[in-house]
Amino acid sequence: MSTAVRRRRALTGRGAGALLAGLLLVIAANLLAAPILLYVALLLFLLVLFAVLVVHIPRRSGPVTRRISTDLLTVGEESQVAVRFDLRALRIPHGIWHDQLPPAVSGDATGEFPTDNGTSIRYAITGVRRGVWAVGPLTLHTIDPFGFAQRQQEFGETRTVTVVPEVVPLAPLSSNIGAAGGTAHTSSTRLGQGSDNLSPRFYVSGDSMRRIHWRATAHRGDLMVRQEEEESSPDALVVLDRTARRWERQGPTADVAFETAVSACASVALHLVQEGYGVDVLDSAGTVLGRLRGHEDDRDGLLVALAMVRPQGEARDIVSLFDGTPPGPLVLITGHLDEEDAALLRHGGASAPILLMTDPLPGAAEAAARLGWSSAPLRDDIGAAWEDALPARMATGGGHVQR
Repeated sequence: MSTAVRRRRALTGRGAGALLAGLLLVIAANLLAAPILLYVALLLFLLVLFAVLVVHIPRRSGPVTRRISTDLLTVGEESQVAVRFDLRALRIPHGIWHDQLPPAVSGDATGEFPTDNGTSIRYAITGVRRGVWAVGPLTLHTIDPFGFAQRQQEFGETRTVTVVPEVVPLAPLSSNIGAAGGTAHTSSTRLGQGSDNLSPRFYVSGDSMRRIHWRATAHRGDLMVRQEEEESSPDALVVLDRTARRWERQGPTADVAFETAVSACASVALHLVQEGYGVDVLDSAGTVLGRLRGHEDDRDGLLVALAMVRPQGEARDIVSLFDGTPPGPLVLITGHLDEEDAALLRHGGASAPILLMTDPLPGAAEAAARLGWSSAPLRDDIGAAWEDALPARMATGGGHVQR
């Protein structure tokens, strides 16, 4: 339903009919010289006036607070919304509440308003389309006891709900890449990435005073400074190609292929983290969408970033996206790809280059294979496409992936 509130007339159909009947009775009373009809007409006018006063004079106000049981709502996932409405007003004869939902969220957010003040309202919503959307405001539609007059009011502010792409389970990488998962793959050296990578050493001339390790200094009696130890973490790179020409032009409805690609990006990145990799997620222009190192905040940050991505811009050469050292698994997720473009996809020596294409044209897969890519068409079944693209399947001519 649209977030725009449709303005309602002050009178219902019954109220308008009562006014019209009153006018007809006035005319009939004059034509027939029947004063009794004037009294009936006056009664109808007074009833309509009374109905309008009952509905419109009371000043109704009150705060509206919403709680959504899921901070990040996944496409296809159901969540509960609790609305607390502390209405300060006279008793409402009859009211219908409606919480306005964006088109990207489905749910039955309408019901009869309880007569008690300070009421909690609950309803379920389901994520339909990823993005950041506003829920609310709360609309109260009241009608007088006779059904003659009506009033529609909005209360409270909106509440943002973030719908993130669906994450689907995927098959593990094949054993020829490393049976131990990410712990057996390409490593890169980082400083200061973990909580246990600090060890004290003796102070030498030129060290910054900000690096002094005061606890170790007090313990040893000599000036000590923090020494960051090198820690090794396996790397994987996931690239979402959102180059504008790879996808359909943006319109009022979602591009199903791009939505599938975004879901695949989230699924692959989180799957590689579970296999022990440190995962960097970039778009085709080199913008960082997420860096996953096994923390829950990393996961949420990636999903929020993917909730807002749209096709745009041009792509850079993939090799320029990593700083000299090729990653272990390199997963490129793209859309419309022809043979000429596929022949330009260098992977820079990645140990497991995997290409997923939502719209591969004839010759694209073969051109990518000549460069060492393992590829597969990306359709609705992301899990099946991932299995088809795994290097083990390609090497064994379609055999089962070792699990």
